[in-house]
Amino acid sequence: MCKNKKRATNPCFARSRRTLYLVSDTKYRHQIQLRYQDLVQDAYYAKRSVDQMSENKELLNYIYQNSQMGIETLDQLMSIPDDAEFRKLLQSQYNEYKTINDDAKSMAHKLGYEGEGLGFFEKMRTELMIDVQTMMDKSTSHISEMLMTGSNMGIINAIKNLKKYQNAHPEIRGLMEKLLQLEENNYQELKQYLS
Repeated sequence: MCKNKKRATNPCFARSRRTLYLVSDTKYRHQIQLRYQDLVQDAYYAKRSVDQMSENKELLNYIYQNSQMGIETLDQLMSIPDDAEFRKLLQSQYNEYKTINDDAKSMAHKLGYEGEGLGFFEKMRTELMIDVQTMMDKSTSHISEMLMTGSNMGIINAIKNLKKYQNAHPEIRGLMEKLLQLEENNYQELKQYLS
């Protein structure tokens, strides 16, 4: 421990603003300051990188689960309506959800993530809900209304997630925007079948 208390003549290391200074040598003090700034900057970018990885994973997982929900729902509903034109529309929407789901899966694989699909209980709950809602009314109008409610929720959640995950990878945000566009298009297409 140093006995010399005067800062100007103290040859020991002193702490000031979390930077180590060698008080008697300006050259070394400058080098230490630069090194400390590099360490702070490295830590900032490392944290930012971890945050972005987390955002990427969460947003991709949302896209994956949401598109999977669309696939599961439409798969169950496609056989119910009698209207051939309406069934054709549902098949088209199913194919678009499938494309987005496959894109999300391959993007997750490319980034080293494992997509977390819908859980068993979530699938069972969705199937049961559809069965209950279509038990009394299997009309095209009622099925349209059900799907429009789902698409409307999808639109709201997509907008919220685009705002929440602004630092996510542009490619992932692009896929989220594609899903949002699909939900908006689905809503508009289904409106004509309401009665």
